[in-house]
Amino acid sequence: MISIQLKKNKDEALRRFHPWVFSGAIQSMSQIPKDGDIVEVRSIENEWLGVGHFQNGSSIAIRIFSFEPSELKQIFWTTKLRKAYELRLQVGIADSETTDCYRLIHAEGDGLPGLVIDIYAKTAVVQCHSIGMFLAVPQISLGLQKIFGKKLNAIYNKSKETLPKVFAATMEDGYVLKSENLDNIILENSNKFYVNWVTGQKTGFFLDQRDNRHILSQFCKNKTILNAFCYSGGFSIYALRAGAKMVHSVDVSAKAIELTEKNVQLNFPDTTHHESFMADVLQFLKNNESLYEVMIIDPPAFAKSLDKRHNAVQGYKRLNEMAIRQVAPNGIIFTFSCSQVVDRLLFEHTIMAAAL
Repeated sequence: MISIQLKKNKDEALRRFHPWVFSGAIQSMSQIPKDGDIVEVRSIENEWLGVGHFQNGSSIAIRIFSFEPSELKQIFWTTKLRKAYELRLQVGIADSETTDCYRLIHAEGDGLPGLVIDIYAKTAVVQCHSIGMFLAVPQISLGLQKIFGKKLNAIYNKSKETLPKVFAATMEDGYVLKSENLDNIILENSNKFYVNWVTGQKTGFFLDQRDNRHILSQFCKNKTILNAFCYSGGFSIYALRAGAKMVHSVDVSAKAIELTEKNVQLNFPDTTHHESFMADVLQFLKNNESLYEVMIIDPPAFAKSLDKRHNAVQGYKRLNEMAIRQVAPNGIIFTFSCSQVVDRLLFEHTIMAAAL
């Protein structure tokens, strides 16, 4: 194994089990590693600190996935995955009668930086954000099969869009395991959703909004609802389940509207309380003359880098100002940002500015 030595005083974060080694912290290498190579990391005094995946050209040169000396055989990967699964069982996320979709592996949070695995009923969608994790997919796949057994009938590797472009150009997304009995229908809090992990956004569904969708449903009975940037209609389905008087779902994407309609039909085939609009949200709000008692504003990221943050803030302010004007008296607005560079405090100030 290639050994990498850190500069003096650059090992403190690793000793606190922070899994990143930045390129500027490296003192020397026993030889030059290739992208995705497993390397061991040592202090300036040659003390062993951990093993991780190396990736050149990234400010994070090494992502540590083990702080204990281990034989990196199949049992290592299976044990890591099993530990994550048992945690989800313990907190009631996995093996639920009303919800069969959840995040099994959350990268650094589960000690596997560069790896995301989402479970959709009997399908696992693997998404690698580092070349090292992509190269470990065969071991990860075997581990999943050992843990889930017959509860798993498909594993889909969806990593092309999250890997470095030069490397991604050499590979394609696809099934690592595929049964004839493939089912794309999932349950979330007893609501049914059709998930397309092949062409859908991210891994196919926005699992991170589950609790927000549940909270929203407490405000929807006999109310008029606007779900802007609806994607697959998650908030719309919850609102209808809660007894909304009318739900309008808006998205500029024809595929999103098609998916929303499909999910409405799955749950409420005879409903007259829902209508979809394929339209730009800003234009829809500009032309709209109705007031909504509950409004959801959940746009895609306005900024993916720091240099775009100012424009993003102005975009969020403009969007929310238009939206707030169309919330009925005593109504409520659920508004979101998934722009990492716009932190909670800045987003809150932006929404307050829009409200003022």
